Amino acid sequence: MNISFAECTARERVALLLDQGSFEEWLPPAARVMSPHLAQLGVPSAFDDGIAIGQGRLNAKRVFIAAQEGEFMGGGVGEVHGAKLTGLLQRALRDRPAAVLLLAESGGVRLHEANAGLIAVSEVMRAVLDARDAGIPVIVLIGGANGCFGGMGIVARCADHIVMSDIARLSMSGPEVIEASHGVEEFDSRDRALVWRTTGGKHRYLTGDCDVLVDDDVAAFRAAAAAAVDAADASHPVSLASLEQEHAQLVQRLAQAPAGSDAIALWQRIGVHDAGRIPDLNADAVRALRPGAAAAITG
Repeated sequence: MNISFAECTARERVALLLDQGSFEEWLPPAARVMSPHLAQLGVPSAFDDGIAIGQGRLNAKRVFIAAQEGEFMGGGVGEVHGAKLTGLLQRALRDRPAAVLLLAESGGVRLHEANAGLIAVSEVMRAVLDARDAGIPVIVLIGGANGCFGGMGIVARCADHIVMSDIARLSMSGPEVIEASHGVEEFDSRDRALVWRTTGGKHRYLTGDCDVLVDDDVAAFRAAAAAAVDAADASHPVSLASLEQEHAQLVQRLAQAPAGSDAIALWQRIGVHDAGRIPDLNADAVRALRPGAAAAITG
């Protein structure tokens, strides 16, 4: 029986992804490590500040894991939320797990904790890069209803490996933010088909922004995460050569994108056949269409 990743809570995802009964949570709700800012502003708080962290086993391999709870403030990052995630990554440098898994579901930084949240995200980014430099793979799984936007969108792209479902979304600025800043003519956030063509998992997979595309199924995410941990090149520290290669790819993508058009035209330019059918295809069919997809790890 398929279990929807998007419909699970953060802790349900953790429990179903890891080997049964292996999850040990650090700073659980009972510890009441909470944001010092929300109560002062009269905003409801959560005893875990919207994120579960800890360790467990994935196919018997020890992994560290963090899962953002999208039901609390849209998975927004504040001071404590970010500190828990940073602490997890820093502890990985000491304890050397097989990998760090981040189940990302976030609209970005909490406006209630703007500066503290921004600093927290920058610390998470540094911790991700430090883990990679130490040879510890950081694997991001994106499949929650809130997507992965803002600062967490940047964090995701700092990781070694990204797995997305076909209904997931990943971007820097969310559709509503773009519309508010530049008008509905620039981006209509109510056009759901446009939103998914622009930020959705299918688009991110076809353009190489995520490594694996899976169905909205916890078992598919588990298989993809395990394959990423087991891969020979699971961890690859950032280097000048890799950055230059990525910049060259971005320049090429910008040149390929026709002015004033949307994702379908870009898909056609990069060699995807029957690009107009992509929104109606399932993840398995889309995986077969990405140029060079045969070399990708699939779930």
